[in-house]
Amino acid sequence: MLNDKVKEKIAEAIEQSGLSQIELARKLEVNQSSISHYKNGRKVPSLEVFIKLCQVLDLDANDILCLR
Repeated sequence: MLNDKVKEKIAEAIEQSGLSQIELARKLEVNQSSISHYKNGRKVPSLEVFIKLCQVLDLDANDILCLR
């Protein structure tokens, strides 16, 4: 399922970032529990947070969204 692949890619990017959940939460202006939910695949970020995530972690949104 596409949504599952997107969740996996987001979780992998967070894990590989080397940032703590607290650091990433501050950069994305969300609470730490949101980062935990993204990392564990329980939720996907809002579009606004997704854009920030791509910017902060230098990710290609097309890759994360499985468009390439």
